[in-house]
Order: sequence, then structure tokens, then C-alpha cells
Amino acid sequence: MLYYDLHWSEQLRVAPAIDLTEEQERELTKLAQSKCTSVRLAQRTQIVLLAAQGLQNKEIAQTLGVGRVQVARWRERYLESGLQGIERDLPRGAPPAKVDVAKLVELTTQTTPEAATHWSTRKMAAVLHVSPATVMRHWQANGLKPHPVHGFKISRDPKFVEKLEDIVGLYMSPPGHALVLCCDEKSQVQALDRTQPGLPLKKGRAATMTHDYKRNGTTTLFAALNVLDGQIIGQCQPRTRTPSG
Repeated sequence: MLYYDLHWSEQLRVAPAIDLTEEQERELTKLAQSKCTSVRLAQRTQIVLLAAQGLQNKEIAQTLGVGRVQVARWRERYLESGLQGIERDLPRGAPPAKVDVAKLVELTTQTTPEAATHWSTRKMAAVLHVSPATVMRHWQANGLKPHPVHGFKISRDPKFVEKLEDIVGLYMSPPGHALVLCCDEKSQVQALDRTQPGLPLKKGRAATMTHDYKRNGTTTLFAALNVLDGQIIGQCQPRTRTPSG
């Protein structure tokens, strides 16, 4: 009775048979014998070829010096997908988390989290049930930066739109034979100087510079950019008032 049970158990563990056509057998044999084939693929093709000869997984494992589970895996892969099933490994690890990108963008741009001024990767990840790294990846892909604070003050000038269109039009389509300058001022620039002149770098001695400085008052920088050739015109004045005359 014990012999009958063992014999029946062995029959239940018989591996599924593999039937190869002449073309399939020739292709697998060529891969197994080629020096250009990777060691992994050559071993898998040998498993399939031995399985096609009627050998069981345990016998193939002993012949090739591999595990029986490994033999069974590649036998099943070949039966399911053919040669493509043994050429590449299946992707490992957990599948990538699916993110509702539209909801992520909407929450980032139109809402704020509870008891906070802006979203962080951890707060957004807790709401969407993903990892903080996933949130950061989608933020970067969509150009979202919730941390910087931006402000813009609208002018009260009733002709602001007309002036804006005129200025932008000069940049976009400058008139021919005309000089277009972009002018600006920087007032209250501190005129600082070191208490002692610095010494330059020379052989055997590093450059020196005093840690303290003296104030020489302030100045106002006026600068203009020639849009045509990129030339910068600059001048410093003690005051910001318009020159007389």
C-alpha cells in the first residue's frame, strides 16, 4: 500500500511535456551552442531541449547542476510564451503605484493642506497613498514647485495693458533702423571698500583680503541694454533725480 501511494504521488508530479517542431529544435540548439549567447539563455535553452526529450525536472536538474524549481520555472515559461518567455526575466519588485496625476496637479495648485501654507511631498503622499518620491517625480515632470512663494502686484494705471503691449511689441518685433533700449535703475547701492587693498596670489603666498570694510556712502546705478546688439550702457550717479537741462 505504501509503494502504491508513492508511485501515485510520482505520477501526480509529472512535468508537462514539451513538443518541439524541427525549426524550434534547430533554433534552440543553435542558441545553446552559440558562443554569443549569454550563459543564462544557453542554460534555459538546454532545459527546454532536455524537457523535449522527455526528461523530468529532477533529471534535468541533476544533469545541468541546477535546482529543480528553476527547471520547472523555465519549462512553464516556455510553454506559456515560447522563446520570448525564456529570453528575459520577469520584472521584479512591486508594480509602480498608479497616481492620479490630474488630482495631484489640482491639489498642488488649487488647495492647501490642513494647518499648513503649502504642500510637502509627505503630506501629498499621505493623501494620494503613494510614496513621497513618487510625488516629487510627478512634481518635477509637471514643473510644479509649491515651496517658493510668488507675488505679483497689478498696476492701477488705466493704460497699463496698452503700455505693456507696446513694450512687449518692441522686444518681439523691433522696428527697423531704430535703437531699442531697456533701461532700469538700482538705487541705494552701497559703495564698499576693504580697509586695506588685497594682495594678489603669487608663488609661495596665497591671495589676501581683509575681513572688514569701510562704507563710502551709496550710489545709484543707471543701466541700459541695447536689444539689437546686446551692448550694456551703465552710469553711476549720486542721486536718482532726472538731470537738469
